[in-house]
Parts: sequence; structure tokens; C-alpha cells
Amino acid sequence: MKNMLRKGTKCLIVQSKFSSLSFWNYIDVCEITGAKYPAAPLGLLTVAALLPQQWEFKLVDENVEPLLPEHFEWADIVCLGGMLPQQPSMISIIEKAHYHGCPVVVGGPDPTSQPELYNSADYLVLGEGEVTIPLFLEDLEKGATSGMYKSEDRADMTIAVVPRFDLIRFQDYIMVGVQYSRGCPFNCEFCDIIELYGRKPRTKTSEQIIKELQYLYELGHRGHIDFVDDNFIGNKKNVKRVLPLIKEWSEEHKYPYYFSTESSINMTDDEELMQMMKDVDFRYVFVGIETPDDEILKLTNKRQNINKPITEAVDKIYSYGMVVNGGFILGFDNETDQTAGKMIDCIQDSGICVAMVGKMYALPNTQLTRRLQREGRLFESSSTLEGNAHLDQMTSGLNFVTTRPRLEVLEDYIKIIKNIYDPKNFYERIKYTGLHLKPSNKYRPSFSKILKSLNAFSKVSMKAGFSKTTGGLYWKTLVNVLLKNPKGVEAAVNMAAMFIHFEKQSEFIIDLTKEEIKSVMSFGENEFNESMFAEA
Repeated sequence: MKNMLRKGTKCLIVQSKFSSLSFWNYIDVCEITGAKYPAAPLGLLTVAALLPQQWEFKLVDENVEPLLPEHFEWADIVCLGGMLPQQPSMISIIEKAHYHGCPVVVGGPDPTSQPELYNSADYLVLGEGEVTIPLFLEDLEKGATSGMYKSEDRADMTIAVVPRFDLIRFQDYIMVGVQYSRGCPFNCEFCDIIELYGRKPRTKTSEQIIKELQYLYELGHRGHIDFVDDNFIGNKKNVKRVLPLIKEWSEEHKYPYYFSTESSINMTDDEELMQMMKDVDFRYVFVGIETPDDEILKLTNKRQNINKPITEAVDKIYSYGMVVNGGFILGFDNETDQTAGKMIDCIQDSGICVAMVGKMYALPNTQLTRRLQREGRLFESSSTLEGNAHLDQMTSGLNFVTTRPRLEVLEDYIKIIKNIYDPKNFYERIKYTGLHLKPSNKYRPSFSKILKSLNAFSKVSMKAGFSKTTGGLYWKTLVNVLLKNPKGVEAAVNMAAMFIHFEKQSEFIIDLTKEEIKSVMSFGENEFNESMFAEA
């Protein structure tokens, strides 16, 4: 075997493909903006920075370019990693790499949760790469041709490396990610983040974040940066330390960026924090709302959301200039025939346009999965994915025996998707968001960026403004927001662009769910459940 640690070892890093039918893979919007995919593969860019820097790296993101035989012919070693929806494509890449004689290193959330599914890989580097990649490299130096590397230790974020942002083309992506923290202080039963990264949020130092922003600036990136943290405000004390420094740096560099992130809804309890986020131009925040029903929240241990009137909380976030994208889940144990209606009203009344409604999925190694196993309700083979039925939380899910009839849950799911992605209802929410949003946009685009934005606006106007289903709604909403709250127009146009994707994607989800209903009906519910247990 070659000495892999030598200078010049050629390392091919592969981001496997996500389906174009996934909720988050808004290809239509990418085409409008001139990009190829929403977000750059931050995890793999971090891996590249953790590997020997005397190596030569080539990153191929299958979402923006094809993975070709010559890539494998170039490589001495192949590295890949990913999440549950990428499972089939990752396993396929392992086979391709072996066909070309390349050893394969695999890591990331799904291999960490289900390493047995990736036994065909030569090296399994599990958990947090900052801890386990050094173990892998130590073994590689000894000439090891295979191995599994794992540790219960957590990475020290204060010594985290700067990702290799130089390996990507910024024009291929709508946004570039930066990670400030890992872990979440809460204890939601269904969440795998606290299992993977712990309940004590660990953050980088303020200086590290400034260093990453500066590196991106020097490489030429301008525009959207997404803080990919699962809960950006998990450690409020440290967040309040870094935001003033980001503001100072942004002022010195004439605000080259605007930001988005994910946060728990208790951000609304801290108006000082929201003002600090507004001051550095945070424009979008994803909030895990899950359900408006407090009794369901208690059962699933999402206590931070209890006694939080959703519309009131969302309005408060709008008042600080941030558009709220919301995550919702159907399929909790103590739902009723009123659940769907409550969820529809919650989404509509709060004006949340980007509402990700998924079916409950018992992820590997979560409290929920362990409880369902104890209760004899989990379909054990459910985390082995095949075909188009498992692209994201909207197509997979209910991988267990539900407490209310499965058909009822599936029919409610169709009801919700039909309602919230009905053009009239969606544009009502665009209008609500546009009128209630109070942005203070500080990002200063270059002249070329302005021209690019104008071109994107013209494309949205052509697609949405002259569509049979949305034409009248688009122009009426645009004029309404323009006259009453001009600062909300940019967000309104962005949401109209998103509907171009959601209109297609929701039709796909409805058709897929109807097929699932047919399958359950053809078996009968009890027989369907028995057949799922038999597959284990």
C-alpha cells in the first residue's frame, strides 16, 4: 500500500447528491439566481481542513457537477460523508470508488448513527471529525488498510480549524455556511442532535468567527452566510459576545454579508439579542415549532415551546427584520382529529411561508426510537433507505406503529400540504410577512450583484407574474406590499420565488402520500404493520 501520508497524496472529497424533489433542494430558485445548489458542503470543507495539508484536494459536489470516472482515476483516496437522505448515494459512491481501486473513508451523521450500513467502506471515521480524524491518520501512518474510529469525546470548538472554503466556487451556491456552535441545551425526544453533539452547546471563540468571515471576504465571497448551528442561541451568553464583534467587523468592511440561522423560539424572550441580530443583518431564521398543541409538546419534551403563542412570537421576530421559516411535524402519539386544522391555522395566521411539515420519523439513536423499541412499535429496518420514498422528512416518516389510525394521519398530511401550498393561501402569507416585516438591511451589494438581483427579479416576475395560477396573486401582493411597507418587498419577491419550487414539490408529496395510502388500504392497517415488522 502507498504511503498515504506522503506529500502530494490525492484526496477526492465527494458530496453525494440530494434529490431535486427534496423540500430544501430548491433548484428552480437556484436557476433564477444563477446558482446551482442552495448551500455549500460545509462539513466536507471542514474535513478537508482536518486532513494532512500536504495532500492535494479535489472536491466534487454532485449537486453542482457530475462525478466522473476520471475523478476516481486521479485520486489516491476518497472521502465522503452525509446524512440519512444521502445514504443510497453514499453507498453507491463507495462501490464506484472500489471499482476504480480507491480506498474509501466515510463519516458524518448517518454513518455515525448506523455504521453497520457502511461496512463496505475501508475506513469508518465516526462522531466529530476533530476527535476521530487524528485517530484515523495515526492508524494510516502505521499502514492500516481498514478501521473504525470512534470516541465519546466532544470536540473543543475553541481550537476548531477554518474550513477549506477555497475548494468551492462561490457562484455555484446561494449561500455559504459557517458554524459557530454544536449541541443544544434542550431535550426534545425526537431529536438526534443532542445524541450526536450533546446538550451542552460548545462554541467557537469570537475571534475564530471573525477569522472565518475575513477568510471568506479575502476569497471574494459576498452576500448570504448561513450560521448552520442547530440552535444558534443555545449559548446566549457567548452569542451576545460574538454579535458585537461581527457588527464591528461588518461596519469596517461595509457590510459584505447578510445572515440566516436556526434558533429555538425562546429567542423571542430576549429582545436585546434580537436587536443585536438585526444590527448585523440577520434576515432569515428557521424555528422548530413542531405543533401548536401544548399537550403534544409536553409529551415530546419540547418544553421551550410551551405557552408560546406562535403568531405573537413570529410577529415579534418579524418586527426585528427576520423572516421566519418554520418546521412542523405530524404523527405525534397524542394527536387528535383536530390536529391538522390547528396546524393549518397556526401556519396561516402567523404568515410562515416556508413551512416544512414533515411526518414524524424516529431517527436512529434518539430517545423516541428507544421508547418505540421498548414498546414494540418501531419498524427496525426503517432507516435503510431505498428509492424515492425517503428524500427528506416529508417523504419518509411514520416508521413505527402510530397511536391513531395510519390512514387518518396520512389523510391529514395531504390536507395540510394541500392547504398551506394552495396558491391563494401561500400568497396571503407572503402578504402577511411582507406587511409585518421590519427589515433594516445593511448588506451592501456590489453593482454586479445589483444587476444579478434585478435579473433574478425579472425572472421571478415572468415565472410567477404570468403564471395562470399565480399571476394575479403575484402582482396584487407585490403592489400591496410596495405601497404599505416597501422594505418588505424584497422578502415578498423571495417568497414568491420559493413558491415556484413548492408548487411542484407539494404536488409530488401529495402524489407520493396517496400511493402510501393505497398501499396501507390494500393490506389493511394491521397487516401493513405486520409486513413492516417482517422486513426487519
